[in-house]
Amino acid sequence: MGCSVVRGIRGAITVPENSKAEILQATKELLHKMAVANNVQQQEIVSIIFSATPDLTACFPAAAARELGWTHVPLLDTVEMNVPGSLPLCIRVLMHVNTHMNQVEVKHIYLREASLLRPDLSLDNT
Repeated sequence: MGCSVVRGIRGAITVPENSKAEILQATKELLHKMAVANNVQQQEIVSIIFSATPDLTACFPAAAARELGWTHVPLLDTVEMNVPGSLPLCIRVLMHVNTHMNQVEVKHIYLREASLLRPDLSLDNT
């Protein structure tokens, strides 16, 4: 194997409503599927950036990572731009990981209605 490099893994998921329970459950589901699909161990995660559409205000998606025990991973929450016609009730994730994977081997995960964002990458994730 070659040397380890930092790669970005993208993911997104929608929730049915703006509630703490829905945001935490969906974010945990997404993080779990991103980690499993890419064989990522917690100690390989460099950092994670979370964004949520402006209609999601019940809690920070990063709280889900903390509930998974990812206490030493740097996390950042931000609000997605409010672009007219954009997908509502959506949580997006950019996970930076140390990996031996090539860029084309990275599996990006788009779940629920978020599969509409990148249908080219979400054929196996719907």
